[in-house]
Amino acid sequence: MNDTSPLHIVCPHCHTTNRVRTDQLASAPDCGQCHQPLFAGAPLALDADGFERHVQRSHIPVLVDFWAPWCGPCRAMAPAFAQAARELEPQVRLAKLDTEAHPALAARHQIRSIPTMILFQNGRESARMSGALGAADIVRWVRTATR
Repeated sequence: MNDTSPLHIVCPHCHTTNRVRTDQLASAPDCGQCHQPLFAGAPLALDADGFERHVQRSHIPVLVDFWAPWCGPCRAMAPAFAQAARELEPQVRLAKLDTEAHPALAARHQIRSIPTMILFQNGRESARMSGALGAADIVRWVRTATR
């Protein structure tokens, strides 16, 4: 893909799909619809509709942390996941899905333990990791899996 190839990037605020040239990713692009930044350097909280839009429409990989509020390891990993978002965006979108609030989606993706991170590329699962990781390990795992 060359630097002027358009990518589809889903807005984390209004969930509109935007076309952004590859060479514009690092220059903090805004959404054409709501004019908010397309990348905030923080994980995006997803509901079922947002999950489908981001995973299916984004041309960049989407890393989803399947978690629950009662899960100690999930809460312990949250700051590391946020730090990884600051390091990986705009090449990868990081998002969180509460398995308690969206059990059908968790079941569809066969989440058996939490936290579980799934990396989606081109709308399909490309890698999966269960268990809490530190930020450096998350970043390393994602970079290896997206090569």
